[in-house]
Amino acid sequence: MTCNVFFLPMQQPLVSIILPFYNAEATLNRAVESIVKQTFSDWELILVDNQSTDTSGSVARSAAKNDHRIQVIHEPKSGVTFAFNAGVNQAQGRYIARMDADDYSYPQRLKQQTHYLENHSRIDAVSGLVNYKAGVPQAGMQHYVDWVNTLVSSEQIANNRFVELPTINPTLMLRRSSLEKYSSYQHGDFPEDYELVLRWLEQGARFSKVNTTVLDWYDHSNRLTRTDSRYSTEAFYRIKTKYLVEWLRQNNPFHPQVVIWGGGRKARQRVKLLEDYGIIINAYIDVVPDKTAEKPCIYFEDIAPPGQYFILSYVGNRGKREEIQQFLSERGYQETLHFLLVA
Repeated sequence: MTCNVFFLPMQQPLVSIILPFYNAEATLNRAVESIVKQTFSDWELILVDNQSTDTSGSVARSAAKNDHRIQVIHEPKSGVTFAFNAGVNQAQGRYIARMDADDYSYPQRLKQQTHYLENHSRIDAVSGLVNYKAGVPQAGMQHYVDWVNTLVSSEQIANNRFVELPTINPTLMLRRSSLEKYSSYQHGDFPEDYELVLRWLEQGARFSKVNTTVLDWYDHSNRLTRTDSRYSTEAFYRIKTKYLVEWLRQNNPFHPQVVIWGGGRKARQRVKLLEDYGIIINAYIDVVPDKTAEKPCIYFEDIAPPGQYFILSYVGNRGKREEIQQFLSERGYQETLHFLLVA
């Protein structure tokens, strides 16, 4: 008598978390434990060793040994873009979540973000709020976190994309279908996380956030954002200008002519990137009359009524951006229709 045994195929996980790491022995276990302790259990965690030379590889292998949902792969090309994409090639989930080796995901994160995507079919990627953690807190970074945490809706994220990166990369959960449609992170002389958000938004993708804190975001002196030229202020302005020019072509009724709010030296330097793309600067607006002689300089109280020109605000001084936004709104200007914040 023959006994036939049938094995059901292993069910594919709903969420694949991609966690690239390089020499992260001091923090990797904390990051992995934050995934293991999630209240949502239908996941796989792909740890991508990006040529580590410390003991973090052993930490990763030990975690995989203790939990069948965890696997370790190796990516020989140096760089988080290559490591993440290697993880995606291995992933089976419908949703792809990002995670960094030095951060900590809150227990409800995967449950909240998965539920959001399951119930908002038009959203391509969902992020969340973060808690800034640092041994020596930096006022500038805390200011950025306070600002980015105010951007929750798709409209807020899209409207502020040229100010700064409007989402924190390791909080993202992406639809696999959207990743295939808009393509993954790209490697180049630019911040890959910012480039992906700008590229996806340009193509019509929609980002949103769950309005809760999902991650402790750790800042330290050897973080890539502090050590790699691809994350310099200049690199951010180069990549944002590329996508800003295309946005202006599609949305500025006076294209290629604009008026710049901010006649200071830094603003004028960054505006030259626009001119390299053929954007014509008709005038500057400033709180100081005749701040610059390069172009006509309009005293801010003397700006024309809405509809006479399109304004780009290049003033990034702390608190001034919001003042300019309020001033223009009180004058009847509508954001994205008559003006845009880009610093």
